[in-house]
Amino acid sequence: MERVPTDVTRASIRDGDDAGCPTARGGAGQSNSVEPALPAAHGPLSIAVRRTLTGSASRNQLARISASVRDSDPYGLDLQLALFMCYELHYRGFAGVDATWEWNPALLHLRAELEHAFLAGVRRDVGHIGPDDTSTIEMDALSVEPIDGTGPSHYLRDTGSWQQMREYFAHRSLYHLKEGDPHAWAIPRLTGAAKAAFVAIEFDEYGAGEGSRLHQQLFADLLAAADLDSTYLGYIDAVPAESLTVVNLMSLFGLHRWLRGAAIGHFAATEITSPPGSRRMVEALQRMNAPSACIAFYSEHVEADAVHEQVVRHDVIGDLVAREPNLDRDVVFGMRAHAVVENRLAGTIMASWERGETSLRPARLGAGAT
Repeated sequence: MERVPTDVTRASIRDGDDAGCPTARGGAGQSNSVEPALPAAHGPLSIAVRRTLTGSASRNQLARISASVRDSDPYGLDLQLALFMCYELHYRGFAGVDATWEWNPALLHLRAELEHAFLAGVRRDVGHIGPDDTSTIEMDALSVEPIDGTGPSHYLRDTGSWQQMREYFAHRSLYHLKEGDPHAWAIPRLTGAAKAAFVAIEFDEYGAGEGSRLHQQLFADLLAAADLDSTYLGYIDAVPAESLTVVNLMSLFGLHRWLRGAAIGHFAATEITSPPGSRRMVEALQRMNAPSACIAFYSEHVEADAVHEQVVRHDVIGDLVAREPNLDRDVVFGMRAHAVVENRLAGTIMASWERGETSLRPARLGAGAT
């Protein structure tokens, strides 16, 4: 199997093969910088956004950024990178980038065009949602695990290598190092019991008041234990478009009030599917004799998310749909959209591994590790 490029990971497997895990050695260093570096561009759209962000925000309210979204692949690396950069301004921003770009009309106009193309692609792949497709039925279906399941967690549990596991960590780092944040946009959009229950779940995601138990921190600890770069967005120049798409979908739903139903549906799908997937990851990591910090992250999700599933099902979605029944189909859409982007990522990873190749892009100068 082709190994992960050594400049993509902070350090390669010490003995040069896939046999062992760094159970007793320290992980890679972590940058203390809050704001990440701008990623490398990969086409005209991401070039336009990146070039724009390196300058001062225009005060001309009628200015436009020259970039054509027409005919762009909604799931392509160029569009997804451009959209990711636009969204990241609402999270930590970028080092050296004028913070006022966050609400600049010209950039928001371009972002809206990117979002329109992306959302149209997702809607096409989700397909028709009928009047009898309710959120309750959808959650019941998600709760049933297929007997002959496939995908990265199954593969890693049964036959995957430690090197492939480290690749998987790199893919997931873009989300888990900001875990909880994309869904938190939904909080002010909820009321009553739904809001209270949602915040209770997020409280757990944020470590129940303990910084060391913050799920984002637990994943940073996992990366360090696996001898990988635990820097925020450290692998943005290494992961494929499908990894960006997973995070962009959450941001798209969270940043638009009119998509609040989809945001809650996506949140529900995440909580319902997390425990069985995390359990397989624990079994995979135990088989590989992985560092305890790696096992701890997924063990936390087996336990916590099993409880969260019941809360989100009855207290969040139950109350939301009772108050706003017109949102029920949007909730279903959010669940199915979650499956669309997750399946695309799983397919990309598995296709690469089945060919005996890395599932990551070649590292670019300035990405992640220094």
